[in-house]
Amino acid sequence: MPKTMKTLAFCLLLTCSLAQAEVYKYVDANGNVTFTNVPIKGAKPMHLAPLSTYGGGGSSKPRAAGNSRSASTPDGYPSVDNGTQSKRDEGRRKILEGELSNEKKALADAQKAYTEGAATRNGDETRNYQKYLDRVQKLKDAVTERQKNVDALRRELGQSASSAQ
Repeated sequence: MPKTMKTLAFCLLLTCSLAQAEVYKYVDANGNVTFTNVPIKGAKPMHLAPLSTYGGGGSSKPRAAGNSRSASTPDGYPSVDNGTQSKRDEGRRKILEGELSNEKKALADAQKAYTEGAATRNGDETRNYQKYLDRVQKLKDAVTERQKNVDALRRELGQSASSAQ
């Protein structure tokens, strides 16, 4: 994580704990950006929106009954209609199904390579058993990795199917 990102994260945490604290942005001659709560010569104050506009940031006002947006969605956040979202979800599902198909094929290939590789020893592996074990372990690891990918894609497809309902 770059230094400026750490500084920004720290400042954001600081502003959350000290809601009324002023935050300043300073850019030095080399273009490095520093955020601070201490005024530095040449630093410009940042005008941040109140925390209550960030969704769950402390607003105790209940949302109107007719407002269907999530409580964590800030005001003015772009949204799409249900038809557009359904098309996006369907496109995403097709992509995931294609990836799952490719990953199943890769898993089958990895399993075949493991089965064949474990059944035979290459020339120098007859005298050096550790070489054989290392090679077979790499093949086994490839099978395990492909299986994890298949499982993850299946979970993702299951989640996307349940979120579409």
